[in-house]
Amino acid sequence: MNEIVKHINDTNASYRTLNAGDAKNTDLFLDNEHYELFKGAGEQVTVRFSKENLSKAILFIASILPRKYDNSAMHKSVSYSPEFVYDQLAFLDYYFKEDGVSVAQKTQTWNARKDVPKKNGEIDNRFYFNGLLEEVEYVNSKGEHVSSKFTIRNFLAGGYSDLHIKKTDDGIFDVWITNVQQPYFDDKEDSVEIIAPPLSSGSSLQQIYYGAPGTGKSHSINEQTEGESVIRTTFHPDSDYSTFVGAYKPTTKQITLRDMSGHPILEDGVVLKEDRIVYEFVDQAFLQAYVKAWKFFAENNDATQNQYLIIEEINRGNCAQIFGDLFQLLDRNEWGFSDYPINADKDMKKQLKKAFTGLEIKNKQSINGHYKGRDVVKEVLEGDILLLPSNLYIWATMNTSDQSLFPIDSAFKRRWDWQYMPIAQGRDEAGKELAWIIDVNGSKYSWWSFLEKINAQIGEATQSEDKKLGFFFCKAKDGVITPETFVGKVVFYLWNDVFKDYGFEGSIFKDKDGTELSFNKFYAADLKGNAVVQKDKVELFLNNLGVELVEEGFDVDNEDGEEYEEDEARVSDTNAPYRVTFPDGEIICEDSGWETYVASLQKIGLEKALPFGEMYSRLNKTLPLITKKKIADQGVYKYYEVDGYYILSGTDSQHRLLKRMNKDLNLGLKIE
Repeated sequence: MNEIVKHINDTNASYRTLNAGDAKNTDLFLDNEHYELFKGAGEQVTVRFSKENLSKAILFIASILPRKYDNSAMHKSVSYSPEFVYDQLAFLDYYFKEDGVSVAQKTQTWNARKDVPKKNGEIDNRFYFNGLLEEVEYVNSKGEHVSSKFTIRNFLAGGYSDLHIKKTDDGIFDVWITNVQQPYFDDKEDSVEIIAPPLSSGSSLQQIYYGAPGTGKSHSINEQTEGESVIRTTFHPDSDYSTFVGAYKPTTKQITLRDMSGHPILEDGVVLKEDRIVYEFVDQAFLQAYVKAWKFFAENNDATQNQYLIIEEINRGNCAQIFGDLFQLLDRNEWGFSDYPINADKDMKKQLKKAFTGLEIKNKQSINGHYKGRDVVKEVLEGDILLLPSNLYIWATMNTSDQSLFPIDSAFKRRWDWQYMPIAQGRDEAGKELAWIIDVNGSKYSWWSFLEKINAQIGEATQSEDKKLGFFFCKAKDGVITPETFVGKVVFYLWNDVFKDYGFEGSIFKDKDGTELSFNKFYAADLKGNAVVQKDKVELFLNNLGVELVEEGFDVDNEDGEEYEEDEARVSDTNAPYRVTFPDGEIICEDSGWETYVASLQKIGLEKALPFGEMYSRLNKTLPLITKKKIADQGVYKYYEVDGYYILSGTDSQHRLLKRMNKDLNLGLKIE
């Protein structure tokens, strides 16, 4: 049989998910003129393709990125990266294996389908294949074991790929791909209604990021929407429908002054003008985002630019009042459009019709197909109705500590996805942990240690997460939080918004004389009457809480006379496991970092470790890391007896001490 070539055109939506019968999201469409090729094969055909050919397709796809990458009908934009290419080639490498042995070709059974009922009740007489999926497990570029599904559709680069099919003597259909240099459009789909694909399961059109203050909710949204079109607003107690959507407002407009005859008035040859107050409809955040989203949709229906409407502090406003009838639009169907459009009032209709003048939605049949023959696209462009498009994302932030300001009803909550932002140590853009400190009288306290300690107290007192502090609750300058910032932001919040309702009975709120450490004690007046932060009270509070002091590195010169700096590799938790490999091949890797530390010191010899432990110390150099003298515990600093020696527990000392001993004693250890 002669070779048949079929152009698979992504721009043209040649393959899409159908919402009918047993249709799967792996359908591959072939038009009727090529149906004869498979006519005698029955309802199932066996196809065969090669690893070499698909590998070339992957490299070609990478060369034309960024583009729309089709992955089992879940469309998403993918930018070029070496990781993308690596993962796709690794994916193929694992797919082309049988019983663990690499093979050059694979075969697959495709199920043929025809005359599929469409959602509007019509019959789609095009020719489809499904059943193209096969589970594959592979190791990606990060070394992670990943489970995915293989389908040849993953390797079709839109309007750049030709899918070739040829029946061989053994009855198997060989399938391979070649690529063209320019995209093409064959117009074969114009007369056929195409049902648009459902959104990817990873898409979240309406999402609220919630958590304690300072957990990075807004920062997370900013990172995810970088480079996107974003309109941002903030809810507050005075927010209402008109300030969120739009309304007629008085504005100034410059007009030409005219005489009784209607002629412009001139003065020294210049036409006189004046500003007058007029009433005009002014779009607010919602309508601005709504109009931009539909305009983006009209510009490119297949790779539509997303529009984000970000609402900060959503629960500080009365959501029922602010959203009004827009509440109904939040019900989205699986394609991302509003299930239930709402009618626009007269003023809004006039504004929308003006904004959409000349706009054309190319795949309007696809959208209209979801609304039982109703021409909703025309109604949208005429301004008759409001209907959220699939590229309009509405995201919001909410501090749980403010949740009582305006309660959000359950019906409203159900229409959103909720993303909890846990309290975690902050990281910079490179992903490295931020080691912020509170600098008081030269003593450097760990900001993260403070958060852990105070959040434990807040949780115990309130039995809730609502009032806890996130890492970015307080902003540091060059990694340092001053006493003034600490008192003005943190102490004020704790004394006035948290513990005021639960009492100040704990030991952390005690002054040196046993009286209550009240808020006013953190300030004193100078000679001019200005408030001055009392740093000794700040330090007292931090010590009462047991906040750890930060070591900036050992301050003892080594044999070369150079100061030994802290190694970049640190263990941030006493119990964080790590591994120590000795030259004799023995590996010590216990269940916790502390056990590994002690076992390693015992193998090296505590006598050898003692001089290093006595040289290096904590808490203003008063507590040696290893000693033979029994020393009383000092707050969070505790000693544990091991074979007649006393070893100080700590969050990072153990790892650094082992590294220093390894260097100075030339032990040949490998510490990971």
